[in-house]
Amino acid sequence: MKNNNNQILPLLTEADREELEGIVQVLANVTKLPVEMVKPHFDALLEQLIKSKHDQPFYKTATDLEWITAFREWAESHRRDTPLLSEYALSRAGIYDDDENEDI
Repeated sequence: MKNNNNQILPLLTEADREELEGIVQVLANVTKLPVEMVKPHFDALLEQLIKSKHDQPFYKTATDLEWITAFREWAESHRRDTPLLSEYALSRAGIYDDDENEDI
């Protein structure tokens, strides 16, 4: 029988592993099923819960330092040889094609 949490268990402490084994035993007692039947379901649930935590988008999990690093990497990824815009291009007249004297 395949143990789905082989990738997960090495990351856990011995105390965590023992606690998880206790949970499986409690579930077996409550359901009146053998541990061998409960364990695969528990392992699948544990894997799904841990995976869902890792699948969260960057903005939900990033630390301040990760945001700063990502922003700097993004900023540095732009070309540096792009010509600067003129004062006119940045002005309202340069952005909008309307008469500045017209009431809005």
